[in-house]
Amino acid sequence: PLFADAEMLGTPDPELAATMGFSGFGKKARTFDLEAMFEQTRRTAVERSRKVLEAREREKEDQTEKEFRIPCTGSSVSASSATRPGSTLTEREAMCSESKDDSNEALSDPSMQSQSSAKGPAEDTDDEDEDDDEGEFIGPPLPPGFKDSDDDNDDDTEEEDDNPVKKIPDSHEITLQHGTKTVSALGLDPSGARLISGGYDYDVKFWDFAGMDASLQAFRSLQPCECHQIKSLQYSSTGDVILVVSGNSQAKVLDRDGFPVMECIKGDQYIVDMTNTKGHTAMLNSGCWHPKIKEEFLTCSNDGTVRTWDVNNEKKHKSVFKPRSVQGKRVIPTTCTYSRDGKLIAAGCQDGSIQIWDRNMSVHTKFHCRQAHASGTDTSCLTFSYDGTVLASRGGDDTLKIWDIRQFKKPLNSAEGLPSFFPMTDCCFSPDDKILVTGTSVKKGGGSGKLFFFYRETLQKLYEIEVTDASVVRCLWHPKLNQIMVGTGNGLAKVYYDPVKSQRGAKLCVVKTKRKERQAETLTQDYIITPHALPMFREPRQRSTRKQLEKDRLDPMKSHKPEPPVAGAGRGGRVGTHGVTLSSYIVKNIALDKTDDSNPREAILRHAKEAEENPYWVAPAYAKTQPKTVFAEVEPEDDETDKPEWKKRKI
Repeated sequence: PLFADAEMLGTPDPELAATMGFSGFGKKARTFDLEAMFEQTRRTAVERSRKVLEAREREKEDQTEKEFRIPCTGSSVSASSATRPGSTLTEREAMCSESKDDSNEALSDPSMQSQSSAKGPAEDTDDEDEDDDEGEFIGPPLPPGFKDSDDDNDDDTEEEDDNPVKKIPDSHEITLQHGTKTVSALGLDPSGARLISGGYDYDVKFWDFAGMDASLQAFRSLQPCECHQIKSLQYSSTGDVILVVSGNSQAKVLDRDGFPVMECIKGDQYIVDMTNTKGHTAMLNSGCWHPKIKEEFLTCSNDGTVRTWDVNNEKKHKSVFKPRSVQGKRVIPTTCTYSRDGKLIAAGCQDGSIQIWDRNMSVHTKFHCRQAHASGTDTSCLTFSYDGTVLASRGGDDTLKIWDIRQFKKPLNSAEGLPSFFPMTDCCFSPDDKILVTGTSVKKGGGSGKLFFFYRETLQKLYEIEVTDASVVRCLWHPKLNQIMVGTGNGLAKVYYDPVKSQRGAKLCVVKTKRKERQAETLTQDYIITPHALPMFREPRQRSTRKQLEKDRLDPMKSHKPEPPVAGAGRGGRVGTHGVTLSSYIVKNIALDKTDDSNPREAILRHAKEAEENPYWVAPAYAKTQPKTVFAEVEPEDDETDKPEWKKRKI
């Protein structure tokens, strides 16, 4: 009935249909012949079954080479077809006969059309899968030493797991020029997009890997703490603020662009009990952020305290931890850190001890080792492993030790002979927690500073990198970038990376070409805007800087290079620099005149004889009234010894 109604509509007037927008009504309804469709499907199935049978026969002929046959691991349907070659044809013929018998029912039921159309592609897919499976059996025999590419990748992965040296990303490097003095602080944000560096030159520089080109220039430089050396820089766990610890007693917090957010308050140095002061009273040594709470950070100072702070409260610290020696006396903490879960606070002290507190209990230590390092040396770094069970300490006694905090009496392992001349020499764990990294210091002209890699379990030396001819102070191994940042004693910040193993970071900036410097900009004059000037005095507005530069280049006056000054005597119509004109001659002789006119009377009387013989100015005027010049006689200085005390000249 639907088809009949469509035919009864007829063909309307084309002009009327185009005008009314119903031009689609002029097409006739499309009819479908289901019997023809089923017949075409049956023929396709029979033809494909015949191809499968031919492939099976070729397979039987090649059964003598059994070592080159790959067992089929597909579905149960393909497995049964592999064991019974004739079963495929039987199933296809039965399916086709069923579809042929049901063709009359399909004409009366439109829903059968969609089922059959969905059934057809499924059958084709099965056939194609079988053909693909058969294709794996066909071909010349493989050579004896052949290995699949997947097998090679698996072998490479196993080899990398066995050899941790291959995990170290040191195949390439870039050098960032921070300055000329020691780079004493490095910090990377959690995403690895920005690097900050601070040094003994009081500067903090910001490096954006995505924004830098191959010239490797910092996009911002500032001195947040005036004339104080930068000791520590660290991004918070969210990467929105930066903790700056310098040589003064007040830590600062900056935002991502270097603008101040807060500054800790300074304590009262006249109060003996450091618990009752609101802040530090002496130079800071180190600081770090809480790994979980983004508003909390930690600082330690020469006043003998470790304090926690809240970014939102700069007027007072949150809590105070006071490390003590064996005798109960105050001892100075040189480094401090949080555990990975933020529940423990560890501090390395000048008496060689490492003391660990529960973050919520500031009175007594939870763990402590009194003789962790040599007494009187500065423990420069403490860091927890990613699993939180192992603590690594870098001592001023040229050692690197790892500790199990559950058995804190003696170290698990120790490495010696690692010179450290700086109070902030770093150590850090690799992202997989299997390697420990630290740098060594050298004296000027005493060789190259090196970066050493140790096995975490045994502290055996695994690898070393010669960085530069100066000390290696700071080192960072970022877990997301898989790149190693190194700060050196000669003002360099180096980034080691691998193009395959590393992600983003330094890989973004090395591929960008340097921007061309525009040399002609110095030729243009500044455009002065005078909105209220008369039209005749207004300068024409510059439409394009580039066009103006091209015009100025063609102008002989504007593009004329100033001639250098003439040395010696003048030439070519130009006057020499000095000695030619009268004024330059007089100035030169005045500068060379070294006559000492300390006594003005004698200086005048030197010319008395010449003035008497040739009077010109004063003598002719007084020739009649004062024919003889009278000068005051020099009186000998009286001896003041005979005078009374009150008449003597007071000096």
